[in-house]
Amino acid sequence: MSDATATDQTNSSAASNSGVTIRPEEAEHFGKLAKDWWDPHGSSAMLHRLNPVRLKFIREAIDVHWGGDIESVKPLSGKTALDVGCGAGLLCEPLARLGAQVTGVDAAPENALAAAAHAEGAGLDIRYIAGEIGDQDIGQFDLVTCLEVIEHVADKAAFIAQLQSRLKPGGLIVLSTPNRTAASRILLVQGAEAIGAVPRGTHHWDDFITPDELGALLEPIGLAMGEPTGIAFSPAQGLHLSGDLGLNYIAAVTHREVTESD
Repeated sequence: MSDATATDQTNSSAASNSGVTIRPEEAEHFGKLAKDWWDPHGSSAMLHRLNPVRLKFIREAIDVHWGGDIESVKPLSGKTALDVGCGAGLLCEPLARLGAQVTGVDAAPENALAAAAHAEGAGLDIRYIAGEIGDQDIGQFDLVTCLEVIEHVADKAAFIAQLQSRLKPGGLIVLSTPNRTAASRILLVQGAEAIGAVPRGTHHWDDFITPDELGALLEPIGLAMGEPTGIAFSPAQGLHLSGDLGLNYIAAVTHREVTESD
């Protein structure tokens, strides 16, 4: 049986880089979705369709970053992974199957509990924690993922700094988020929520962040973003990786190399 657990460590005194980034109303919104997060036809159906696209990028980023065997079924064997804003574990479970020792952190306790229950049922040993990422005494990780989360946090600069503090030297971060464009306002906010593809109130367009803005948050704390890849939609292909950044993008982030000019 799996040792998957869900704990609340929001009052940990040993944490560093703490700062309030969780918006209570956002945590409440997503906590209400916990009960059917794993239903591919439920309120999180869009995430189920998005997940294989994101995983394709993550797998390629892992292979490039660590230069491993692209045929290996467990490229993260011997490595640790942290998924921030993990929801009910849609990404954590594939990362565990790729060989990682996985920790998931989410703002909503309901999500952490749902994630732990699902992991146990799947026989996966994944640690889940509810609370502020900056308040957790959990150490550093080889891989840090944070997908469709930064647009929901109160202080983006503080949040990015908290992610950076969890990254081991030589590690890899993967970030994805909607872009703030006219297309994303029409399709992701007005369109997707209007037809029920995404639960109403999920997205607030003014909180979307452009690739340039994200890069500007990363650079001062010693992180560098690789060329972002778009996540686009078409009737023929569905959701897919693309050169079009108009709706959503995903990027690999690493420690910035220090040059003599620095």
